[in-house]
Amino acid sequence: MTVTLVLLLLALFLVTGLPVALAMSVSGAIGLYLLGGWNFVAGILRTSPLSTASSYEIITIPMFILMAEFVILSGVAKDLFRAASIWVGRLRGGLAMATAIAGAGFGAISGSSTAAAATLASTSIPSMMEQGYDPKLAGGAVAISGTLAMLIPPSIALILYGIIADLPVGDLLIGGVVPGFIVTMAIILTIAVLVRIDPAAAPKGQAYTLREKIGSLKHVGPMLILFLAVTGAIYSGISTPTEASGIGAFVAMLLAARERKLNLESLLIALRNTAHTTAMILFIILGAHVFGYFLTLSRVTNELAGWIGGLGLAPLLIMAIILIGYLILGFFMDQIAILILTVPVMLPVITQLGFDPVWFGVVVIVTAEVGMVTPPMGMNVFVVARYTRRPLGELFRGVMPHVWAHLLVIALLVLFPSLVLWLPSTM
Repeated sequence: MTVTLVLLLLALFLVTGLPVALAMSVSGAIGLYLLGGWNFVAGILRTSPLSTASSYEIITIPMFILMAEFVILSGVAKDLFRAASIWVGRLRGGLAMATAIAGAGFGAISGSSTAAAATLASTSIPSMMEQGYDPKLAGGAVAISGTLAMLIPPSIALILYGIIADLPVGDLLIGGVVPGFIVTMAIILTIAVLVRIDPAAAPKGQAYTLREKIGSLKHVGPMLILFLAVTGAIYSGISTPTEASGIGAFVAMLLAARERKLNLESLLIALRNTAHTTAMILFIILGAHVFGYFLTLSRVTNELAGWIGGLGLAPLLIMAIILIGYLILGFFMDQIAILILTVPVMLPVITQLGFDPVWFGVVVIVTAEVGMVTPPMGMNVFVVARYTRRPLGELFRGVMPHVWAHLLVIALLVLFPSLVLWLPSTM
């Protein structure tokens, strides 16, 4: 009865628009009070803020956010798009494909999906519109390409999952590399199919010489340096994810200074944006810890795991049902909120079913990407709409083929877990 009451209270808070951090903190505190009284609540509230902020892995969040701020400031995304468009520019729909490649490259140096979508929208959409691309095709390509930042390291979403699930952040980040490549190829192939079906959606491409292609690679040099400084350092064991995040932020600052984009004003703006975003995420994690204590003490996670285990269904069927639930939640909730709310509950279930929690984390992030481009939330589509000034309905229709492609990728990752687990196993 207590669990039901608290869950209903949490749902009520979220429906009325209360911030996720506050909704989870208040409902969790009420649940703890019902279980053990005020002294119980006070003891947990006294220790939770310190234990949340003092976690060593937490440092990765502000450092990677700061790195993304410096990357955006340096303008490297424009160089990535320019280089990618030269290499695939001769193909019909080449600029849209270049957007996907630039999205993967930007994702490798930034962990924010909406920041990636905004940067790609300001970089690639004007070029595509100028060359006569169908706005639906262009907008869909940008919106879905922005989601790659959620998966390709350094992914803030994967870091959060690791902190909540108490898993090695390095394994999760490296586990996202191969799926990130697969998703990128799925976006490119979807664009190729769309322009094959409707050639009018994109003009014929422009051919470039081999010298121009080789020359364009100098523009991706800074991105490669940053990628090696972060992901390469983690994979090789030279540094932990926490140390790599600090290295990445420092290298990104040097790149911004090299481009003469760094001054006192821009530095203060980058630091302020980082502080705001980090504070928001920390409050959400704090709320998750309070609510997680309630779930643990009420034993609801153990009871749920036991109930699901007693159903007698095949583990893959149960996994399919769980992922469908994540897809539905993604239609209505922010992806970070979904992770915070569901991971403490679902992780014991996943472990009991025999699935690897690192694999599950990557699959959940790929599933959450769908929520970034589907109504009514679809944050990336709203970002693209602001730049294209096109109707939301048109843009949502433009991204739907990519949603179907994403579902195929999810099925592939479920059927072949080694696609996620192979690279971390070689570390």
